[in-house]
Amino acid sequence: MTHRQAVFPADRHALYDLHRYSAAIRSGDLLFVSGQVGSRADGSAEPVFEDQVRRAFANLRAVLAAAGCGLEDVVDVTTFHTDPQNQLEAVMKVRAEEIGPAPYPNWTAVGVTWLAGFDFEIKVVARIPTS
Repeated sequence: MTHRQAVFPADRHALYDLHRYSAAIRSGDLLFVSGQVGSRADGSAEPVFEDQVRRAFANLRAVLAAAGCGLEDVVDVTTFHTDPQNQLEAVMKVRAEEIGPAPYPNWTAVGVTWLAGFDFEIKVVARIPTS
């Protein structure tokens, strides 16, 4: 039986402790990353939307790195948007810079009404590379 193992980046932010969740769970060779938002170290949101998206990707990269992964190992992505129609252009710009060339991971974008003070969240599943 595979046991789950919690994974946290070295500079974990306050939201993990405040809301009592793991940054990611490793199960076998899969890494299930909790939704990452554009939070600063103290848990506050970046005020400018594009900066919030960039910070969310930076937080995601830190969690992936803690498990020995990178964005190239991501196989499935779900993003949450509080105003998709007006945010999509900025998200697609940052996504193009972050995700890299094809083949691209699966991607599902969901419009939501609330993200605890944030406007964007990204959640992924990655395959952990074998050494």
